[in-house]
Amino acid sequence: MAPPGILNRYLLLMAQEHLEFRLPEIKSLLSLFGGQFTSSQETYGKSPFWILSIPSEDIARNLMKRTVCAKSIFELWGHGKCPEELYSSLKNYPVEKMVPFLHSGSTYKIKIHTFNKTLTQEEKVKRIDALEFLPFEGKVNLKKPQHVFSILEDYGLDPNHIPENPHNIYFGRWIADGQRELIESYSVKKRHFIGNTSMDAGLSFIMANHGKVKKNDIVFDPFVGTGGLLIASAHFGAYVYGTDIDYNTVHGLGKASRKNQKWRGPDENIRANLRQYGLEKYYLDVLVSDASKPCWRKGTYFDAIITDPPYGIRESTRRTGSQKEIPKGIEKCPESHVPVSLNYHLSDMFFDLLNFSAETLVLGGRLVYWLPVYTPEYTEEMVPCHPCLKLISNCEQKLSSHTSRRLITMEKVKEFENRDQYSHLLSDHFLLYQGHNSFREKYFSGVTKRIAKEEKSGQE
Repeated sequence: MAPPGILNRYLLLMAQEHLEFRLPEIKSLLSLFGGQFTSSQETYGKSPFWILSIPSEDIARNLMKRTVCAKSIFELWGHGKCPEELYSSLKNYPVEKMVPFLHSGSTYKIKIHTFNKTLTQEEKVKRIDALEFLPFEGKVNLKKPQHVFSILEDYGLDPNHIPENPHNIYFGRWIADGQRELIESYSVKKRHFIGNTSMDAGLSFIMANHGKVKKNDIVFDPFVGTGGLLIASAHFGAYVYGTDIDYNTVHGLGKASRKNQKWRGPDENIRANLRQYGLEKYYLDVLVSDASKPCWRKGTYFDAIITDPPYGIRESTRRTGSQKEIPKGIEKCPESHVPVSLNYHLSDMFFDLLNFSAETLVLGGRLVYWLPVYTPEYTEEMVPCHPCLKLISNCEQKLSSHTSRRLITMEKVKEFENRDQYSHLLSDHFLLYQGHNSFREKYFSGVTKRIAKEEKSGQE
């Protein structure tokens, strides 16, 4: 571990997908484990190579036990724009930091990683031989080495214009790999119980990381669906809870979402999903409940609320109402005690979600949710806000040429006081988002226009 006040430098090799989600995930996880970003580290853009200053190797290892956006992390020994700069940097690296990994009793191997270019075996050997000035005293072991070192070369982001020489060259000691394998092992394709809107496994883990979910937390999803977000939180050791207005989904009844399967089986439910991954012990319960009318007693607190509300595309946005709320012109049934199903506008849904989160999250707890937007009309001022919640990050995922959804992460920074007071303060702000209440119509209008355009071009 570095002396107090001195941070070691590490090289993070990032995956090249979900680019906007990477920085908030790494920042959230570093914050969770006791590290933080400096202001100079905000401009990584699309590059897969990030240089981080981290207090200790333990924090670096903990980071990699959680991240699905990073592939590997290395203790950075040298960095340069060309081989000469790299060698000069390596010669200036403290020998006392190298010795524990290069002594005669150790085994090692050196790997080459290139981004946006493929090297021949001869070129790789040449680069390894050029490092003979380093004080390697151990034996080479290509199968099971004690220590792995890597030369990493960055040839830029343009596959159509690959430079002769790399933009940057790095050399470091491999520390750990990230959790990229979770994307495949938790794939929705292999899941026992799925629905029309089951969340992609990779995004589920990113959301849990943005929410700083940790062991023994209580995580809640008010629009739980088939429980995909609960699975990711449970994997990290959190106890999970949820509600949904759809009785059939909660109980695993009705038509199946899988191809060539008409009805759901008797054991297709959220609990069975957690059981599939050995996570059933973290399952608290899932209730049939309306998110617009929370059923919790005052003093109920969650460590994180992580959710994907319906947008009205594949799942309808509905809430329960009374006979008095039935619109004019529709026949009422005065003797019925069955709740009436009413439209639930998106702006009202997010208004309720933020108020509920501000009231039930612990101080420092996080709300992570998806906000659908019609891109031509979107501005940052439209993102819902609340006096008790601080915006942490806002990341975009494209849905089509004219629509997207934004992953919003907020943190509770102030105790909740009076719901009526906040309702008055927020009413004007939520007017900005009300234009997105017709998100479904705008989404399908773009689809209709595209189909018409394709049919027209086909006829020509």
